[in-house]
Amino acid sequence: MRIKPFRGIRPPRELAKQVSSRPYDVLDSDEARQEAEGNPMSLYHIIKPEINFEPGTSEHDPRVYKSAVEHFHMFREKGWLKQDEQEKYYVYAQTMEGRTQYGLVVAAWVEDYMKGRIKKHELTRKDKEEDRMKHVRVNNANIEPVFFAYPHRDDLDAIVARVTGGEPEYDFVSDGDGFRHTFWVIDDAATIEAITRIVGEIPAMYIADGHHRSAAAALVGNEKRQNAEREGMKVTGDEEFNFFLAVCFPDNQLHVMDYNRVVKDLNGMSPKEFLCKLKAHFYIEDKGAEIYRPEALHTFGLYMAGHWYKLTAMPGTYTNDPIGVLDVSVSSNYILDEMLDIKDLRTDKRIDFVGGIRGLKELQDRVDSGEMAMALALYPVTMQQIIDIADSGNIMPPKTTWFEPKLRSGLIIHELV
Repeated sequence: MRIKPFRGIRPPRELAKQVSSRPYDVLDSDEARQEAEGNPMSLYHIIKPEINFEPGTSEHDPRVYKSAVEHFHMFREKGWLKQDEQEKYYVYAQTMEGRTQYGLVVAAWVEDYMKGRIKKHELTRKDKEEDRMKHVRVNNANIEPVFFAYPHRDDLDAIVARVTGGEPEYDFVSDGDGFRHTFWVIDDAATIEAITRIVGEIPAMYIADGHHRSAAAALVGNEKRQNAEREGMKVTGDEEFNFFLAVCFPDNQLHVMDYNRVVKDLNGMSPKEFLCKLKAHFYIEDKGAEIYRPEALHTFGLYMAGHWYKLTAMPGTYTNDPIGVLDVSVSSNYILDEMLDIKDLRTDKRIDFVGGIRGLKELQDRVDSGEMAMALALYPVTMQQIIDIADSGNIMPPKTTWFEPKLRSGLIIHELV
């Protein structure tokens, strides 16, 4: 893998919490507008710039992209964002519920993405790619980082441990979720050289979260290279547009949460009929009113009509290949498709998805309210399963992985010049 240090654009120490925000794609426009209310320094004015207009303004309105650029320039003019004078690496640590993960902040090489050395496990939608590509183009910068994983290495761990033993540049707890965000600057030449060399020995990186941002950043970088070559410029490969912003975490520090399903109806069946049909493929144990969390692969929690049930998939419902072994495949094949006639998880309006950060009580509440008829809790996939699927060239079913905590946006920006 090829990486390089870069001149990060970032807030002064005392403004880091005010400027930083959640990623653009984890909240809607109204939620972003509410979180940014009374805070002109919030990065939402750049990454969710529709909030700078009247409610209901389309996020794809040309004025919205123009507003993103205007606010990016304003943030820099006012000193809310400043660019480092020298190229550096950075370490970004996130702490959630007593568990900390340490990521290296780097400029990743576009060519590694284009050649498949930066591996993905999800499909991307062209409309979402194009939206983020426009955002990168108009700002001429990667405003938000992407989230990579790599096979852990003791030598990199040792470097990160040494860096994080020093005074952090930022250290704050974000409002609402209570997650701690800590950030260090690496400006020692020998350490920078060692990181570049060691990462250069890693054969692949894996996109953990941010597939659309990764695609957009790499495609714009590739587009800039092609445009430069067409204009007769000599492109060396070292130009800043050949790189994009990434935070890279060792795989053994990451925690993948469950990603659960709620369904509006039972496809004409009563709860009793539904349970009866389930017996063809699952062993069923009534758990009563107490919330049941799946404790192993191929076990599921089902909630409907005031009862939780433990479902255990029978042999033959799963295979040993990277996709067939996944519980999202088992549940999609034998419950959602076969029994409930839900064929396309991306488009069917009868199903919704609940990230594990919301807890299983959220599933129960949505059924008890009458909004949904049934909830299905899944055992989370592992980081190794994600790597196996990416290495095999396969794509995971939709809504399979939920990483938490999310990267905080606004702590570091990469300019493409």
